[in-house]
Amino acid sequence: MNGVHDMGGMHGFGPVLPEVDEPVFHAPWEGRVLGLNRLMGAWRRWNIDASRHSIERLPPADYLGFSYYEKWLAAMINRMLALGMITAGELASGHKADGTVVASPPVTADTVMDIINAVGSYQRDVGANPRFAAGDRVRARTINPEGHTRLPRYARGRLGVIERDHGAQVFPDSNSRFAGEAPQTLYTVCFTARELWGEAANPADHVSLDLWEDYLEPA
Repeated sequence: MNGVHDMGGMHGFGPVLPEVDEPVFHAPWEGRVLGLNRLMGAWRRWNIDASRHSIERLPPADYLGFSYYEKWLAAMINRMLALGMITAGELASGHKADGTVVASPPVTADTVMDIINAVGSYQRDVGANPRFAAGDRVRARTINPEGHTRLPRYARGRLGVIERDHGAQVFPDSNSRFAGEAPQTLYTVCFTARELWGEAANPADHVSLDLWEDYLEPA
């Protein structure tokens, strides 16, 4: 979707200032938010792409003003409300509403490490030949989807070169709206900085993006 989250190449947000000796968490509540996201995700009511899209749909002022884990928390609450996992009253009070059935949690103290250490893969075997090969010139399609997409706005309509074929992977645009995995070939595509941002860009700079086949067309 076209939103405030898609700010690659935009001016006015200031330089990126890496934090020296940055801690894993700046406060204990951040670790709890990470834990809550992992545990609530174990219900399998959403997937990683739907989770990302819920962050993108935060109001622009919240998205720009919230810290990283504040975004995670707000988006998780919105997902839980939308799915009926909690009620607005329960959220306000911090207590279970009368008559709410207590479900058996999918994670216990004995199984939580299995969830944390589980290794998943989004690669799929589709038995189809990829449309492009390394060295092919391609153009990123000019699209403006209302839903989730991993095609950055600054790359749309720009020419690039296929660097690598990663095989078929789950397509985030459909997976985010629970319309199926629709796996297709994922490529690394290299763009020159000047192709993306014009003659003022450094001619030695390049940007490599991982882009699904539906995002690309022959150049």
